[in-house]
Amino acid sequence: MYLDGIELREVDVRDADAMDALIRDVRPDEVYQLAGITSFDHFSEHRELVAEVNDHAVGNLLASCRRYVPDARVFLASSAEVFGPEVEGRCSESTPLDPRGPYAVSKARVHAHAAEARSAGQFAAVGILFNHESQIRGRSFVTRKVARAVAAMACGSTDRLVLGNLDVSRDWGAAGDTVDAMIRMVRADEPREVVVATGTMRTVRELVDAASDAVGLDDAWSRVDQDPALMRMADSRRAVADTTLANEWLGWRPRTSFEGLVATMVRTDVRRIRSGVEESPEYLD
Repeated sequence: MYLDGIELREVDVRDADAMDALIRDVRPDEVYQLAGITSFDHFSEHRELVAEVNDHAVGNLLASCRRYVPDARVFLASSAEVFGPEVEGRCSESTPLDPRGPYAVSKARVHAHAAEARSAGQFAAVGILFNHESQIRGRSFVTRKVARAVAAMACGSTDRLVLGNLDVSRDWGAAGDTVDAMIRMVRADEPREVVVATGTMRTVRELVDAASDAVGLDDAWSRVDQDPALMRMADSRRAVADTTLANEWLGWRPRTSFEGLVATMVRTDVRRIRSGVEESPEYLD
């Protein structure tokens, strides 16, 4: 739907033979490994699956590239989760990793795979990605949940928005800006690990305010409820990013403001509701 002009090939990333065949056939110059399980709903019940998809499959991909396209430049996606919940100060590329839980551990393993690949002469860059959002974000994520609810309110819905901790904070950046950083990393002189983030934390409360402002909604807070059941361990304190390397080495800075990002998400959901068309390439304009 959103990839007009792109040839899609469906492959189970856990299937090493299928990955081999794909790389052998396509012979890519650049590879961006973004596949992974990110939903918290899967972590506790599907630890082995998380490890297979987020960890082992990365090793398989690098091995396939090493065999068939040893000069290919590979980007691997890591996560701010690798720093753990107790990190002090701003997190940079030199901050020790302290992963907690299946997802964070699997992403920390990505760093090990990259180091092994680089020692074998491969170009393997790692982006330590903080939250990156867009108008096609899944509705289970709080940014899209808020955007959709506020858009519905603006369109006359009387439904209520149910949230957990309003004061939990995240570094929410725009997905387009994050992709720009990925491309710069792959085309840089050398493969490195780089923190990709805005460097600014925002609360869920600020998210609701920005969404409301985007459509001139004055009474959104009168329709917001808090549910203790939505208070998750995952909502604990998060790392704050030090983006010096991305700024100075890559020459990268986010171009989209938090307010602009949220406004785009809300206004796109308004278009969805009014048109009845949930997905359209026009929504990425």
